[in-house]
Amino acid sequence: MPKRIFSGVQPTANLHLGNYLGAIRNWVGLQHEYESFFCVVNLHAITAPQDPRELAARTRDVARIYLAAGVDPQVSTIFVQSDVHEHAELEWLLNGVTRLSELERMTQFKDKAKKQRENVLAGLLMYPVLMAADILLYQTDLVPVGHDQKQHIELTRDIAVRFNRDYGETFRLPEPFIPKVGAKIMSLDDPSKKMSKSDENPAGRIALLDDADTIRRKFKRAVTDSGTEIRFDESRPAITNLLSIYQLLTGKTAAEVEANFEGKGYAQLKSELTDATIEFMRPFQERFHSIGDEELTRILSDGRDRAREIARPIVREVMKRMGIAGA
Repeated sequence: MPKRIFSGVQPTANLHLGNYLGAIRNWVGLQHEYESFFCVVNLHAITAPQDPRELAARTRDVARIYLAAGVDPQVSTIFVQSDVHEHAELEWLLNGVTRLSELERMTQFKDKAKKQRENVLAGLLMYPVLMAADILLYQTDLVPVGHDQKQHIELTRDIAVRFNRDYGETFRLPEPFIPKVGAKIMSLDDPSKKMSKSDENPAGRIALLDDADTIRRKFKRAVTDSGTEIRFDESRPAITNLLSIYQLLTGKTAAEVEANFEGKGYAQLKSELTDATIEFMRPFQERFHSIGDEELTRILSDGRDRAREIARPIVREVMKRMGIAGA
């Protein structure tokens, strides 16, 4: 079997530059090295309350973003999670080998439950099992993720090992793929936290569909560190974050980036970073808006059919191994 990768993004809000630089950008290169499955994970989105109309619209917009970024439907399988019901079926089956204590240890659940335990939906607790199902359903070898998702990949491996031990060899054990640069793009207004779709303050993120004036305004207001030297320095996270974004957008080495800004001030850094971002956004946004509804529907339908060809026999095999009647 060819080696495979699987990854996806929730359609819970407008995707931002961190989503592109930390995830989608890597998919474009990886799709030519692996058999690739890129999913809009809308089932994950309902672990928190959503407006149904907005969720439906954003689901299609996220798929458009994949295409505009360079994910090729002739090379990769692009589909919507809820269109392949085997994801939900395998999640329920994997609940039979997943321990409650494992789920309660997940950082994401602990953090949110600590803040508002009475309002946390049960889906948030089960989120990692659905993620495990997403990955294991396609016999995935490599999962492009950020550092904050590494714990979920470890749980996925534990679930697979336990199932293989109890029911016979069934699943491959996936490995995380975490890029050395750009795996974690930080907020523009608070470099101690990750750039996030869910941040209440939109000034902290550059949305992929922001216009030039909005991008310029957000970078102009981005926080900086004390001092004047412009170089990569972990003790100065705000400047390092801006430099990382510039490096990833321009393709320059760290040394070239530092040489470019030697003797310049923060205003010049923000100005050049703004120009580089707008230059990147222009063709991306043009491609996004050029993808019509009919074309998108066709691509997602083809992706659904290709995904189900693989998903159906995996679920049947799991049900058979677990002794479920009618499998």
